[in-house]
Amino acid sequence: MQKSLFRKKSISKILQDSKDGYGDGEHAKLNKVLTVKDLTFMGIAAVIGAGIFSTIGSASFNGGPGVSILFVLTAITCGFSALCYAEFASRIPVAGSAYTYAYASFGELIAWIIGWDLLMEYAIGNIAVAISWSGYFVNLLKGFNINIPTYLTMDYMSAYKGNQQIIASGGSLEGISSNVQSAANAWTTAPSVGGLKIIADLPALLIVFLITALVYIGIKETKKATNAMVILKVLVVIAVIVIGFFYVTPANWHPFLPNGFSGMMKGVSGVFFAYIGFDAISTTAEECKNPQKDLPRGMIYSLIICTVLYILVSLVLTGMVNYSELQVADPLAFVFERVGLNNISYVISISAVIATASVLLIFQMGQPRIWMSMSRDGLLPKAFSRIHPKYKTPSFATIVTGFVVAIPALFMNLTEVTDLTSIGTLFAFVLVCAGVLLLPPDDQINDGKKRFRMPYINGKFIVPVIFISILIFFYQPILDLFNFSGGWEVIKHRLPLYLFFILFIAITVLSVLKNLSLIPVLGLLSCAYLMTELGYTNWLRFLIWLGLGLIIYFGYSYKNSKLNQET
Repeated sequence: MQKSLFRKKSISKILQDSKDGYGDGEHAKLNKVLTVKDLTFMGIAAVIGAGIFSTIGSASFNGGPGVSILFVLTAITCGFSALCYAEFASRIPVAGSAYTYAYASFGELIAWIIGWDLLMEYAIGNIAVAISWSGYFVNLLKGFNINIPTYLTMDYMSAYKGNQQIIASGGSLEGISSNVQSAANAWTTAPSVGGLKIIADLPALLIVFLITALVYIGIKETKKATNAMVILKVLVVIAVIVIGFFYVTPANWHPFLPNGFSGMMKGVSGVFFAYIGFDAISTTAEECKNPQKDLPRGMIYSLIICTVLYILVSLVLTGMVNYSELQVADPLAFVFERVGLNNISYVISISAVIATASVLLIFQMGQPRIWMSMSRDGLLPKAFSRIHPKYKTPSFATIVTGFVVAIPALFMNLTEVTDLTSIGTLFAFVLVCAGVLLLPPDDQINDGKKRFRMPYINGKFIVPVIFISILIFFYQPILDLFNFSGGWEVIKHRLPLYLFFILFIAITVLSVLKNLSLIPVLGLLSCAYLMTELGYTNWLRFLIWLGLGLIIYFGYSYKNSKLNQET
């Protein structure tokens, strides 16, 4: 059974199945319409969104002006992963992203785990973006004097907690934030049915419905909408940078790291959440005209452009106002209001609505293609791989994705989902980087076509030097990790770090013995370290999700797998 759990699908078989339409002929194939420009725009659409219009504020509050360093570190981490994605995409230019790559490198069980993880990542990420979009949209309507009842613009738990906080304060509003007051108002004004308050985020439901409909009717329509939204929001971001530069007070950049390195790292979840979208374009491989060359270029170009924009925006934000004022939901609009430029603030609010919609569009396009790929291999019911005869999209999977995102978006809280998305994405990145290490060095799979090739740098000596350097420079903090006087309550939060050190030692030894390639090793280690920053609670939730996935795998997928049936 151990052998069958890790049965691999060869690269040649994956490519042949894609060429043959997975046994269903031409009607099962997707439209090949995407170019490198479209892929770059999709990458920008996915990355420039809630991060630059929302979570950058909280990250700046924790890290100060030094949050720009965190964007660089995160971009480097994503860069290593992007190169690994690019290597896989050039060898295996089919839909499925990290799931398909894991099937070829690790085998079926790991492929299922990463596929199940990706379903969580895209679904939870979309729920978070839909909730964020709702907040921007409601604020935008207020500018036109259109007020939606508060109980139809937020989740049940936020309203309940807001009301409880007001009760605890004895009814006094002194020191109570406007967000809490709004939540309490939603609770008190909401109608009841059988004692249950009717509180739901209807704008979030609306945008998911509209985006799902657009994704359903075709990749060409999705491409056009994405390109238009990207051009608009990039122009707005550039305008923010240029105009904001004239209102920068250099004194606000001092101290550069007011809360030290640890304070800066508190923003890692929000910052990384901003970057996760670039991997979504790998799910469109079967819709690219020249995936071997264009997919890698699209990923790398979009990552470089977005990183430059993020760094410049973070420096402008922390230069215009003191970092301590930036823990707000709409930091870009806030800083321009702060300096008296209310008209620009209003333009930013409009662009935020468009920007978050474009992120939702790319994620909502990516998830059905994961469902589709898993269904093609027999790990999910066949309906998920059904291709619409007219629109050439995974029709059933797209509809299911709409429901999976829309219903939770009505009731879930934004803060509950962001970290879970980040840990799922990092896990996918770790496995993609590790999977590259398992690929043969010279694999002639593209019929002589030119393709992207990740440069090979021998990590035999570099990785041990990095390991020893870390031990020397961080000697005391590492020593403190192994002080167990705090008991289980302290130790449980260190468990991810202990696992990371074991992994680091193992990779260092393997680098020496196996001459491992440096780029995927650095990608694997950096992503694994960022996972340790996401806390015990998120790890627990993540493991519960994976456990649920394993139950489904052994209950259905293992016996229905096409590889199992062929055997």
